Amino acid sequence: MANQLRRRNVAATGTVLALVAALCTAIPAGAAPPPDTGPLDLTKSTAQWIDRTTVAVKDDGGAAGTTTRLVSDQDGKLAVEDGELTGTGRESALRKVPGGLSAAQRAKFPHLARYAAYEVVPRDREHTAEDLTGQVILTRHESDGTLATATGVQTQGVLDDLYAARATKAALGPVFREGRVTLSVWAPTAQSVALELGGEHLPMRRDGASGVWSATGPGRWSGENYRFAVKVWSPSARAVVTNKVTDPYSLALTADSTRSIAVDLGAKRLAPEGWASLKKPKAVPLRNAQIQELHIRDFSATDRTAKARHRGTYRAFTGTRSKGSRHLRKLARAGTSYVHLLPAFDIATVPERRADQQRPACDLASFAADSDKQQECVASFAADDAYNWGYDPFHYTVPEGSYATDPDGTRRTVEFREMVQALNRDGLRVVMDVVYNHTAASGQDPKSVLDRIVPGYYHRLLADGTVATSTCCANTAPENAMMGKLVVDSLVTWARQYKVDGFRFDLMGHHPKANILAVRAALDALTPEKDGVDGKRIILYGEGWDFGEAADDARFVQATQKNMAGTGIATFSDRARDAVRGGGPFDDDPGAQGFASGLYTDPNPSEANGTPAEQKARLLHYQDLIKVGLTGNLADYTFTDSAGRRVKGSDVDYNGAPAGYAAAPGDALAYADAHDNETLFDALAFKLPPSMTPADRSRMQVLAMATAALSQGPALSQAGTDRLRSKSLDRNSYDSGDWFNALHWDCRDGNGFGRGLPPAADNKSKWAYGKPLLTSVGVGCRDIEATSAAYRDLLRIRTTEPAFGQRTADQVQRTLSFPLSGRAETPGVITLRADDLVVVFNATPETREQQVRDAAGIKYRLHPVQAKGADRSVKSASYESSSGIFTVPGRTVAVFSRSAR
Repeated sequence: MANQLRRRNVAATGTVLALVAALCTAIPAGAAPPPDTGPLDLTKSTAQWIDRTTVAVKDDGGAAGTTTRLVSDQDGKLAVEDGELTGTGRESALRKVPGGLSAAQRAKFPHLARYAAYEVVPRDREHTAEDLTGQVILTRHESDGTLATATGVQTQGVLDDLYAARATKAALGPVFREGRVTLSVWAPTAQSVALELGGEHLPMRRDGASGVWSATGPGRWSGENYRFAVKVWSPSARAVVTNKVTDPYSLALTADSTRSIAVDLGAKRLAPEGWASLKKPKAVPLRNAQIQELHIRDFSATDRTAKARHRGTYRAFTGTRSKGSRHLRKLARAGTSYVHLLPAFDIATVPERRADQQRPACDLASFAADSDKQQECVASFAADDAYNWGYDPFHYTVPEGSYATDPDGTRRTVEFREMVQALNRDGLRVVMDVVYNHTAASGQDPKSVLDRIVPGYYHRLLADGTVATSTCCANTAPENAMMGKLVVDSLVTWARQYKVDGFRFDLMGHHPKANILAVRAALDALTPEKDGVDGKRIILYGEGWDFGEAADDARFVQATQKNMAGTGIATFSDRARDAVRGGGPFDDDPGAQGFASGLYTDPNPSEANGTPAEQKARLLHYQDLIKVGLTGNLADYTFTDSAGRRVKGSDVDYNGAPAGYAAAPGDALAYADAHDNETLFDALAFKLPPSMTPADRSRMQVLAMATAALSQGPALSQAGTDRLRSKSLDRNSYDSGDWFNALHWDCRDGNGFGRGLPPAADNKSKWAYGKPLLTSVGVGCRDIEATSAAYRDLLRIRTTEPAFGQRTADQVQRTLSFPLSGRAETPGVITLRADDLVVVFNATPETREQQVRDAAGIKYRLHPVQAKGADRSVKSASYESSSGIFTVPGRTVAVFSRSAR
């Protein structure tokens, strides 16, 4: 089976954020489209039936005497042969609407604004619902009878118009009430739906107003396996088919997702001991959240201190003595408030039974640090091993089975809850990474669920009717009512039934803003008394990138960075990230330096950095980007930039886009690294001077992390970054197995660097840069432990000092400043004044003096946490009250607090 692209990131170019796909070997999204045969092509669907009265057509072509019709056929036998329409079907007359679509229609379908509009004549509207259960095409005949156009018809809009009002209120999936079980599925275009339950084949009843099919049975249905047999016209198959398919609203599954299971998640047998009385750690507002991003398998797969049978599973989190669990508790005590779990819903690309999971049949440890043999061996087993990041949804509302000790049945439900329970008891709230913007497959692919029930509805279609794949997968269409409902219903289930404390949306910009706000409203309605959770405490954030067929609000107002400002839902900010690291994630030469990687002040040999003058200018601009990041990316925050101009955050340029876009602290989420792209250590390995000592690499890692941790608003760090985590330079490790992805909690095992050249598919073009590094760069226990301890000190400062947690943009403007910003600014040094604190980020190799004249006469001292902390170098930082001079050693971030003495 082909594996899916797993990650991507975006870089700003001009005013548009462009998707950069590292690898696009997606699970097939259906049959490949045949060659374009012109206007007589029923394999394409260029007409769009947008409501019960209107069909939109891109090419008007309506010359005098032309006749335009819809033709439907329940048997799906309509075809074009030798320029003539064959087969028989019912015709519906269309007449052109002068002026095109109405203002309301253009507002609802902005991408169709220039289309011609045709009205279904009133007498033919009464059989619309029946027509939609078969093949539907649009034809246009010239006055002499010549067939000029024949195309398929997209029907998402008319389906919503006919059914959404009732269907969006329906309870889908398994519902248990008064000892009876009801199973329901929305399938308005199906000609019939039967329930295969246990060994029975049972008819289902269709509700004409909602398009929902349902069957109700006795309590003994509980625990039974089931699936639906849906007879439906499939555009990708070009035929009426009967699909045997699982429930999109599945709550439990058999191994490898072959059958749904009728379960009541409220049943006591599925609740671990103490679940009902679980006490959460104190809720931390999003603006103050400190988040660790963690892959479930990475956490324990190679941890020898975890129980062998629990490694790589949910249950590994319940083992209090493992090194991984101990480290999470250290982070929690220091101020980490949330663990963000990479996708843990049912995913499509991992065999769930351990017996079916392949392992590399090589002695990986025997190869040299710069060998290509490790990656070759890992890649040969990648399709069938136990590893994937999981951004390939199969069933949205069931825990992934490969992380359970038994994937067949409901153990995954119990064990997911045990994991949440364990993390909460360790002082950490839980965020789930959710991926509603695409599915693993579409069309008639065996891994396709939604599209085999309501073909052509749940996915976003392009102008020709093909499925959009700008995410490198089959894009869903949350702008359609029932896909939007699925998003909301699924998230409410995770919140109520699994007590998840937050959600991170993958490629949130592919969702309508209205859909994400509907999620917020549904979660806010959950109460401890009624639902067992306080929905208002659940945090939301996501990737607000703007690209693809939805870019620039082409189809709806998107949930992008600029559009989500002021909503209380955060978006990842790439501005400071790129400035801190240097360059962008997809540079041809990975040696392009940034603020925390030595640009200008500690240059490497890379020609990508330019002349010293160019480096200085770029470094000072990077410092302005970081300053905006430290404010929480506020659009209206005013300060003096490095050129001496008074500017707002939105005036600072980020590759043609405004650097500042947030309306309040908490709108933007800061980070220096995440699972996408190289780890921070690996990025710095490419960028820092090759001769730099391990101790100095450690210090630059801490400084880079500090720019996120000490910013206004939430911050995220990839698990292990505080321990110098490396993936041996792999920039896209979605399918690179445990060998490249493992977290090394024991410093004696190293940090993961030098485990061979990274997989060729995404990294071969960088091998020439990486090969010499893999045998020359190294860190030891002292460096790893020092980095982690220094980061925890920063967390303690961040989470105990109110100056870093301002509530409003006005408070940030009043209390935060950059007193040394301007033409005389020191390249490589940023000085931040935040209420009673002064923070100096010295990224240069030398000790630097920063004179803040307004501070003269005020008593400051090194913050007590750092004064008593783990970093010996920072303890030499000093302040001279008479002159207002702060002195900070090289490669150090020092926090000074106003002294009461």
